[in-house]
Amino acid sequence: MRVAITSGKGGTGKTTVSTGLFHVFSKYLKYDVQLLDCDAEEPNCHIFIKSDNVTSYPVNISIPYIDPDKCTFCGKCKNVCAFNAIVMLPAIKFAEVVEDMCHGCGACSYVCPEGAIKELIKPIGRISHYDCHGIDYFIEGRLNVGSALQTRVIRETIDHARQKGVVLFDSPPGTSCPVIAAVSKADYVVMVTEPTPFGLYDLRLMADTVKQLGKKHGIVINKSGLNYKPLYEYISQNKITLLGEIPFKKEYAMAYSKGEILTEYDKGLMDIYIGIINSIFDGQAV
Repeated sequence: MRVAITSGKGGTGKTTVSTGLFHVFSKYLKYDVQLLDCDAEEPNCHIFIKSDNVTSYPVNISIPYIDPDKCTFCGKCKNVCAFNAIVMLPAIKFAEVVEDMCHGCGACSYVCPEGAIKELIKPIGRISHYDCHGIDYFIEGRLNVGSALQTRVIRETIDHARQKGVVLFDSPPGTSCPVIAAVSKADYVVMVTEPTPFGLYDLRLMADTVKQLGKKHGIVINKSGLNYKPLYEYISQNKITLLGEIPFKKEYAMAYSKGEILTEYDKGLMDIYIGIINSIFDGQAV
């Protein structure tokens, strides 16, 4: 089963929930579980899930290069480019690919009648496998600084995932294309929110997105105890499953800032996380 943990905004506790679920699944329930950090722009699960044995693989795209000696400046490559990444000025015999806008789809080289376009390999990120005692339990996707192709890295990260057991996706925040790349591959979506006006606003966007994708979903409220009634009214009115609530405590924030998994820091949270897991699995997990 693949479970995506996501949120409409950053800072709600998505990684808190992801690492906590991973810890409970692996250490207490003894599940065959794997965690994927799909927040490729700002991956931070490695702060909590540590290993000395890390193997990395590059994520590359093919960037086209236009040979000015072969190009007839017919404009077919420019017209087929969905990302407007090709600049062509036939009057001065100039044609060039803007690398930062190119998505490496290969359409331009396919339609070129003169064979004037060749492709050069460009690294845009890397995928790191963390293992312990030969078990590949954590994978991180990381985008290179300056690259804009986060979605490509996320998709390749998910391609590295196991095909069995439980796989957790720590997804990017928001509702844009990178989030869809992770959520669309999940069987269940855990939406993490906080009891604040901002949390509710972004939760609405996330819930609408998940519903359009037709995914089973539920909500975890982090930093609960702030008594923000509109959030609970929204959950009730829309009949969304409330999977669990993690209390708001200063001690939790301090432990998190030190790279501690909350279920290790406070064993009292174990029942809350097991309740979340049982709700996801319709009571069949434990």
